[in-house]
Amino acid sequence: MAGGVVVNSGGGKDYPGKLTMFVLLACIVAATGGLVFGYDIGISGGVTSMNPFLMKFFPSVYRKEQEAERNQSNQYCKFDSQLLTMFTSSLYVAAPVASFCAATVTRVAGRKWSMFGGGVTFFIGAALNGASKDVVMLIVSRVLLGIGVGFTNQSVPVYLSEMAPARLRGMLNIGFQLMITIGILCANLINYGTAKIKGWWGWRVSLALAAVPAAIIAVGALFLPDTPNSLIDRGHADAAKRMLKRVRGTEDVDEEYNDLVAASEESKLVAHPWRNILQPRYRPQLVMAIAIPMFLQLTGINVIMFYAPVLFKTLGFADDASLMSAVITGLVNVFATFVSIVTVDRLGRRKLLLQGGTQMLACQLVVGSLIGAKFGFSGVAEIPKAYAAIVVLFICAYVAGFAWSWGPLGWLVPSEIFPLEIRSAGQSINVSVNMLCALIIAQASLPMLCRFKFILFFFFGAWLVVMTIFVALFLPETKNVPIEEMVLVWKSHWYWRRFIRDEDVHVGADLEMRVANGNGKLGGMQYQCDRDAATSMLMVSGNNLRIQDYCSSNLAGNFKSFKDSLDDDEQSIGLRLK
Repeated sequence: MAGGVVVNSGGGKDYPGKLTMFVLLACIVAATGGLVFGYDIGISGGVTSMNPFLMKFFPSVYRKEQEAERNQSNQYCKFDSQLLTMFTSSLYVAAPVASFCAATVTRVAGRKWSMFGGGVTFFIGAALNGASKDVVMLIVSRVLLGIGVGFTNQSVPVYLSEMAPARLRGMLNIGFQLMITIGILCANLINYGTAKIKGWWGWRVSLALAAVPAAIIAVGALFLPDTPNSLIDRGHADAAKRMLKRVRGTEDVDEEYNDLVAASEESKLVAHPWRNILQPRYRPQLVMAIAIPMFLQLTGINVIMFYAPVLFKTLGFADDASLMSAVITGLVNVFATFVSIVTVDRLGRRKLLLQGGTQMLACQLVVGSLIGAKFGFSGVAEIPKAYAAIVVLFICAYVAGFAWSWGPLGWLVPSEIFPLEIRSAGQSINVSVNMLCALIIAQASLPMLCRFKFILFFFFGAWLVVMTIFVALFLPETKNVPIEEMVLVWKSHWYWRRFIRDEDVHVGADLEMRVANGNGKLGGMQYQCDRDAATSMLMVSGNNLRIQDYCSSNLAGNFKSFKDSLDDDEQSIGLRLK
């Protein structure tokens, strides 16, 4: 027999279930992995503005700073030291390598053990960092911190995306970025307090307290459940189904479970994910895994967050004032992230990225113009308090734009676009590119400030133009789309669809179906029933019709009339996508 099936689809599936307290708590605990990254970002910039720290490890920088203040010489260059920037950026040397190792751990042992390993390594690095006797020990301990960051940043976003219901994935995943911002704020507050400690050892407290967020994620990971995706992938099918029922708060999980099993079965056909990710059908994901983290760093945010106290000190703020200004930007960062949490699953990813990019561009241009108007190319000037307050105001507006756009979405979007068979490899590429670009920016930013002067802000502004155009043209909307159906998003995109063949699409959508005697049409795509096609199966059981190909989601509907036309209660025919 032959017959066509017409599928009317309006978007991704909405599986049964709700946001349970179990999932919420698990996501909050997992998101604390962002604390270690955020604390390090905030703490490194703070201690490098503390004179006791500079005198012990970087005396040449301290002398240059004192000379610049006495002689009113070039303010742009007083912190220009490759050794000083190596202290900050050494963490990002180890993180990319660690993320590749974490990909194997995440896939073989599960996401939680990658988080645990990252927390333990970061804890050891924090202890050694606080006890450092010389520059070598200081930098080696930061390499250990980098290994910890590589493991947590690789596993946490994937864990959050897999645990969250599709319609709330954005909100829960941004919990990771929220924890990063809280870590930055806590570090800024601690730096402000420890800078006042008499005895010249306050910087040791700042560095050693990084062990606290490390302990939180390490201990928390021990109590985290494995994701259903990970359990299925590691052969624990029954445990995965029980876990899925628990995280969704319903017994009606068969459809989502079958989709996860089908995705896992396809992933097992991929023996070499690092090789397969280079195939044309994964070109959209590969490009995004490289472009998004690269653009994230080229927003210039790390110049602000790494060196906020140093930057404000360069602008003429006193020691305490520069640290307090960093605290203010940290507060803005935290509260603005909540805007993204509330709006990301309503407005979508694209709107936030486009708006945030435009806002950051305007602020970069204003800040660069304000600094250029006062310091010029000589770097010599006195800034009135009111003028400095305006600079801080626009820097805060810039941070706010970042915090509800590129900050959280730079982690969210890459974590939700990879199919299971290349997910660990893709996330490792994402983290590695992020860390490598952070390394380059951290190492180059102070020398660039010395040589480019205020033009540095226009440099990052130019990149904001590029990335905003990139989002407008090449990034499709991914809100509310189940991860297993993300290929449909790329297939329907004006540019990326050229890389994805029809036979690469093994998913469908869940809505009304009817049986026709000829070919069915869906959005220009033809479906033809054919007994000889072996790529997928159309199953009829009871009153339910299910279309399930060898690696895809299921499509279900009521087909009593179709079932009655078959000879047996359960038969199968092939389905070929033309």
